[in-house]
Amino acid sequence: MLPEDCISTILSFTSPEDAFRSSLVSSAFRSAVDSDMVWERFLPSDYPEIVLSSVTPLNFSSRKQLFQLLCDPVVIDGGNKIFKLEKSSGKKSYILSAKELSITWSYNPLYWSWIPMAESRFSRVAVLRTTDWLEIRGHISTQMLTPNSSYGAYLIFKISDSAYGLDLMPAEVAVEVGNQQVSYSSVFLQHQESKKKQMEMRKSKEGKYQGIVRERDDGWMEIEVGEFFSGENDEEVKMSLVEVKGCHLKGGLVIEGIEVRPKH
Repeated sequence: MLPEDCISTILSFTSPEDAFRSSLVSSAFRSAVDSDMVWERFLPSDYPEIVLSSVTPLNFSSRKQLFQLLCDPVVIDGGNKIFKLEKSSGKKSYILSAKELSITWSYNPLYWSWIPMAESRFSRVAVLRTTDWLEIRGHISTQMLTPNSSYGAYLIFKISDSAYGLDLMPAEVAVEVGNQQVSYSSVFLQHQESKKKQMEMRKSKEGKYQGIVRERDDGWMEIEVGEFFSGENDEEVKMSLVEVKGCHLKGGLVIEGIEVRPKH
């Protein structure tokens, strides 16, 4: 049997999923897996900043315990973002709250209102009262994400029972990395009752695929804004959903935020 520190060194070059599995092999492996050496490599390099920015103090006695804590959503940055690690890979994901987004006319009470909602993890969500100009933009630095990884960006939202005008014209969704557009399509923000219509991936006249609205495990809905690859350089990722061509009024859209998570 190899010395415990050798086993720990070997495991640190695998993945969190492999490490968890190997702990079932024997007591020696279990002890090696618990080593801080293993989990220091699986934790992101900026984990001290994440811990400090957590709204609720994170209490842990080992790097493994900290990794497990970060695999559950952690509210950070004064309550404006949520951070989470993917348990199998250790890759980072974020949810940017509606307050972190740029929403046209969102602070004009004629068009949007900001309200607390029990189902939300954030203190306020943005509720569209009425507008003929729907424009939602968000951005994140690739430096905040796991390098050399594929990511998807997803708008998290709900549709109120009194919603109107959201299914009359497709919205344009796009992702840019640096100054290059890497993803573009059109989507309908349809009502939840229109699920049969939503579950088909339809091709538009322009040849762009229209996205599918999906129900999330947390009770919200999401639609993919686009996907991108985070390289090793620090670049700005710009995400957008825009519907300004219809010139008709629409309302009843509730925005919680945009999630950026690993895509497999």
